[in-house]
Amino acid sequence: MPEPVNRLLDYQVAGYLPADELVGDDFDFVTMVEEDFTSLAGHHTERDSFFLFHNAAAVWGGPETPPYVALHITRNPEARTFRFGASGHPLVPLAQGWLVKRGCPPEGTVVTNPDGPRPADTLTTSLETRLRTNPGGRYEVLEHRNRTWESWTLIRDSHPDAAAAPYRLFLDKVSRSSHTYTLREGAFLTPEAAADWLANPNLPFPHTPAPAKVRAEAALTRSPQPRLAAPPAPVVEPRPTAPAATARPGRGRS
Repeated sequence: MPEPVNRLLDYQVAGYLPADELVGDDFDFVTMVEEDFTSLAGHHTERDSFFLFHNAAAVWGGPETPPYVALHITRNPEARTFRFGASGHPLVPLAQGWLVKRGCPPEGTVVTNPDGPRPADTLTTSLETRLRTNPGGRYEVLEHRNRTWESWTLIRDSHPDAAAAPYRLFLDKVSRSSHTYTLREGAFLTPEAAADWLANPNLPFPHTPAPAKVRAEAALTRSPQPRLAAPPAPVVEPRPTAPAATARPGRGRS
């Protein structure tokens, strides 16, 4: 018989049992490192709960271990049982998109953790929005590596506009000095070309053109403006470095 769930975190399943032993075993496996989970977002209804966690233990699982966990729990109030689905992701917007596809309203995935770094610029937020919504299902994650302060994710873009260079490398880097992060997209003809750049990061990074709206906003920021009380956060171009054996902070992202 399935046993009641007893966990450090509140998964909204008090008084519920796993639907069967396999569900219970799988749930034990997914949550066995919950002491390293930082809650980034959550949304709950009578039957469903959606969670987004940062998993600090990912650094010990190797660079290919995704640092973000998306969890969807479905409760059966009549039978007092639950089932769940879980998925690991290298980037916050990919985890948010997974939750939305499973029925979570987009506003329920907004990151509420106030302690994480903030986006450094409009290009970062624009790329995150595109990854989160994944219009037309254009993106397929092929490979990723997570390091302490930076990560890269190789994605195949099936959109016709990307046909000339369909392999997209997304570089995510945290600036410890400004407590911000940047996301950048590079375009490559083949996965091998992307791998060559990662092996030689001093080569020019093949940036994709910024969307027109982002270019317009950037131009506006270059126009004469009233002096701000504090300067905007600097944009730091990401460059891969050697991995470090310390836990990466959970992101305070929207």
